[in-house]
Amino acid sequence: MSAPSHAPESVEQPEAADTVTKAPDGRGGSDNRSLRQIAWQRLRKDKVAMISGVVVVLLILAAILAPLLAKWFGHPPTQYHQDLIEPNTGVPFKDPDKPLPAGQLIDRDNLDPWGAMSSEHLLGLEPITGRDLFSRILYGAQISLLVAFLSTLLCVALGTVLGIVAGYKGGWVDTVISRAMDIFLAFPLLLFAIALVGVIPEGLLGLTGNGLRVGLIVFIIGFFNWPYIARIVRGQTLSLREREFVEAAKSLGASNRHILFKEILPNLVTPILVYATLLIPTNILFEAALSFLGVGINPPTPSWGKMLSEAVPVYETAPYFVIIPGLAIFITVLAFNLFGDGLRDAFDPKTSD
Repeated sequence: MSAPSHAPESVEQPEAADTVTKAPDGRGGSDNRSLRQIAWQRLRKDKVAMISGVVVVLLILAAILAPLLAKWFGHPPTQYHQDLIEPNTGVPFKDPDKPLPAGQLIDRDNLDPWGAMSSEHLLGLEPITGRDLFSRILYGAQISLLVAFLSTLLCVALGTVLGIVAGYKGGWVDTVISRAMDIFLAFPLLLFAIALVGVIPEGLLGLTGNGLRVGLIVFIIGFFNWPYIARIVRGQTLSLREREFVEAAKSLGASNRHILFKEILPNLVTPILVYATLLIPTNILFEAALSFLGVGINPPTPSWGKMLSEAVPVYETAPYFVIIPGLAIFITVLAFNLFGDGLRDAFDPKTSD
């Protein structure tokens, strides 16, 4: 698994996040806006980023409110409706009350290859089982976003600490951490994840079932992906450690811990935030890939990747079953990527207003 190809390695970081910029305002005066204000105004002008941000917020809210939304607009995600499914083909009926024509085993005119979408089932029915697809997409979003956010948090925490220590300390500390980065970057993460998740016991450290699988997937993604953000943080720290405010802190007798986490770290928030936003969709795809391969979340818990896997045998008779979870993954990943790109451009000091 690789880092996003548009990782913000070239983002230049200002000396302080709230530094006031006194640049010409085009009327002979000066612009006294803070860098955060400038970034926010740039982001607001980027309509694509703002729309993507709204989509991201709506996706998160939909995942959080999945039980309520499923109750109001759908059905429980594990509830079967096989009376609405034609038993021989597994395809939903257009009209389940329509009688079968005499002498026919299957009334193909009464089959709906697009899932029998209706006010009762907004996204139609799952083939064969008849489970509500709308509810399963919502609950699948919970799994995807939970894994993505937790693994990103772990990755950012490890990468930030190790990267800032390597960049500030230098010497043998930097050498050891840098070589560790090289080793982890060469690690075949997907193959390792498939092997490890596939052989885990039923219970471990008090966790069982999908709770254990989620925890293990989060650990694998977060623990083995920290070098990407560590390299960015290390590079920024190498520059920041030579700045005047760091020298001033040293001259006042500040400890290394204070300099690292009170002086340097606040100036790294922007590249860390931007990279984390771009890393989340990568982790969503990784979880979907594991579930698609059968070593992710166990059924009947919904997962977008597992839904795609289950759609493979029936895609010819029920093409919507491939399209809907595929669109869910596509829209989520695209929204996070576009929003991350907008954040990167907004905070880049080279970007003109």
